[in-house]
Amino acid sequence: MRGHSLIFGIFLLLLSSFFAIGQDVPSPAKTQDKPIAIVGAKLHVGDGSIIENSVIVFDKGIITQITTSDKFTNTNQATIIDAKGKEVYPGAIATATTIGLQEIDAVRATNDAREVGQMNPNVRSAIAYNTDSRVTPTIRTNGILTAQIVPQGGRISGTSSIAQLDAWNWEDAMITDDGIWMNFPNIYSYSGWWAEPGSYEKNKEYDNQINEIITFLDASKAYMNKTNPTPINLKYEAMKDIWGAKKNLYIRADGVKEMQAAISLCETYGIKPVIVGAYDSYLIADELAQKHISVILDKCHALPSRTDDDIQQNYKTPAILQKAGVLYAISIEGSWQTRNLCFEAGTASAYGLSKEEALAAITSNPAKILKIDNQLGTLSIGKKATLLVSSGDILDMGSNKIELAYIEGRSINLGNKQIDLFQKFAKKYGIN
Repeated sequence: MRGHSLIFGIFLLLLSSFFAIGQDVPSPAKTQDKPIAIVGAKLHVGDGSIIENSVIVFDKGIITQITTSDKFTNTNQATIIDAKGKEVYPGAIATATTIGLQEIDAVRATNDAREVGQMNPNVRSAIAYNTDSRVTPTIRTNGILTAQIVPQGGRISGTSSIAQLDAWNWEDAMITDDGIWMNFPNIYSYSGWWAEPGSYEKNKEYDNQINEIITFLDASKAYMNKTNPTPINLKYEAMKDIWGAKKNLYIRADGVKEMQAAISLCETYGIKPVIVGAYDSYLIADELAQKHISVILDKCHALPSRTDDDIQQNYKTPAILQKAGVLYAISIEGSWQTRNLCFEAGTASAYGLSKEEALAAITSNPAKILKIDNQLGTLSIGKKATLLVSSGDILDMGSNKIELAYIEGRSINLGNKQIDLFQKFAKKYGIN
């Protein structure tokens, strides 16, 4: 009996924890049921252009009109939102994230970002995506409304999915599956870590690891060329859209030699990759531009990888790529740190980018890379009404204050657990 009581007690504790977690996540917003017009704001289109004293109208989740206040006539009886003195932005797009796959990094049971094995292109991050994550509301509060959810681990990690960040379940959240992720082998491996410096050693398995990739690519291409392959191979089936260029092949690589080797390998197969991480991309910016290779940079707010690198290199790299004509996006790989995405772009704007170029690095540029620029990334007629209203500059940590956010026209709840805790203790200690 005593054992049964203990088990029942543990069950109740877990159940109460489950309900406590659920209460911290705001309910998804209702579908837009009437037109809305945001009037008088400074509108940042996301492609570098700005419209002063703007009017943006959206209905049924789609932008229907963009004009200026002096030319606006409210013919469809839209609800007017006075936004004079405020700023309107496209919702930021987070690339290369594990939002909804990782809750607490140090607690294994809350992490579902990787599968066993080395070659898993058929693994879809979509079906593991948790819409009840308490991390997601903290990210929306800072203006990130769309995210690329990415699997981890292995040589080929799986298929990434793009989600809008206000949904009841993963089916509602998903926009599309967009590409296969590969971890390219390192030519040299580092034996240390930040607290215990080590040394670089040549990867003795490099040739074998490259041969494994080549063997897999050859087999999947041969499979694709079959009319009715039997038996059906799910791993090779997942690769079909890579060969048809309908989906991207994302390759994680940081060093110059690794990036060039990855590009060379892809050229052999007629594939144009997207390089992710790309720490050394500033060294081969002209080559990337010439070959039209897109880049997803990881973290401007980071120390250099090598002790003899410029301490500010991560801040400067976006401007170098911009000047060379490389299509790039700024990202933060992981989950909870994604909330700082807009501020990462803001830092890049202090080191060579204009504010509008920095904004494009988290809006229109990632939309182009992810091949969803016909839906998102800029504020344009016919695109989804996924946008923000802020009383300050969203790229500036000091003035960023997002007051309204819409995902596909739905006015979403910007609350989160951290705001609740702040308000709770602000009342206790009389903080205004």
